[in-house]
Amino acid sequence: MAKDFQASKPIYIQIAEHLSSQIVRGEMKAGDKLPSVREMAIQSGVNPNTIQRTYSEMERMGIVETKRGQGTFVTENEQVLQVVKIQLQTEIIGAFVQNMKELGFSHEEMIQGLQKYFGGEQG
Repeated sequence: MAKDFQASKPIYIQIAEHLSSQIVRGEMKAGDKLPSVREMAIQSGVNPNTIQRTYSEMERMGIVETKRGQGTFVTENEQVLQVVKIQLQTEIIGAFVQNMKELGFSHEEMIQGLQKYFGGEQG
């Protein structure tokens, strides 16, 4: 995990986003055990309290489940994982569109640019 965190966003959220991305990419699968709070803190170079907050937030969102005495696991609820995937997609597209608008591109120019980038494919 990268230890270069953005100052504009809380570290626990950045770590949660990183873990969510790993789950969406399939690097972590439904039912996989996450590293212990202490292990993840060492890997991330942050305080264990930050990781505990990360895991708590992810549990609140339904992405992970904590089993007393066993650890924290990626949820096996595929619907929740699909929602996470769609949320990440929406955030990335939103950032792209915002950046393009700041550069002065219209929606049509963005679409044309994407079509050109993908070789004119629609899907």
